[in-house]
Amino acid sequence: MEQIYLNVIEAFIFSSDEPIKSQEMVRAIKGIDGEDTEISEKDIEESVVKLNAGYEESNKSFQIQKIADGFLFATKQNYAKYLGFLSSERSKRRLSQAALETLAIIAYKQPITKPEIEAIRGVNADYIITTLLEKNLVAISGRSESIGRPLLYVTTEEFLKYFGLNKVSDLPKPREIEEIMQDEDFLDQKRKLMMSAVEESLEAEIEERSKKQE
Repeated sequence: MEQIYLNVIEAFIFSSDEPIKSQEMVRAIKGIDGEDTEISEKDIEESVVKLNAGYEESNKSFQIQKIADGFLFATKQNYAKYLGFLSSERSKRRLSQAALETLAIIAYKQPITKPEIEAIRGVNADYIITTLLEKNLVAISGRSESIGRPLLYVTTEEFLKYFGLNKVSDLPKPREIEEIMQDEDFLDQKRKLMMSAVEESLEAEIEERSKKQE
């Protein structure tokens, strides 16, 4: 394949805010250069491998990852703890512990009904499920054949994007989760996040008291 198309593919992925699929890039190239242009989805896949090999050879801090059946630029895992300090905006919109627990249950048990989720968590799940639906992290996939035919919930493509996964089977196994929970970097980051949450709570309390005194 010509070098120009390697650059075009790199430009497509670099400029995309969302994972861009191979077929989209093929369609765009043929839309500009003609339907008889010899380029396929396989050529796109091979180009990504070639681009990543070049980044690795140059020791770049980033690479192209396959996420939600599309391609997106992402920094390498060993830089994650540094970037974590700059992710304050995302931390403000992070999911609550209850939402994360519910989302994990859906991800690992899908398709699953609300009564089944509530049986596992032991609490009502109405509000949390509504929140996850609004954030487009879960979707309704149909109805169960059980009594009452309750709705079935599954994770969405947005869920894959949010957690940087290509497919649901890429989720860590329970044993891997236990290892992550014991990792020193994870524990250190967790402590910092907890301290940040405490500080935010104190600031909010002080501000509220000041308003009352006024």
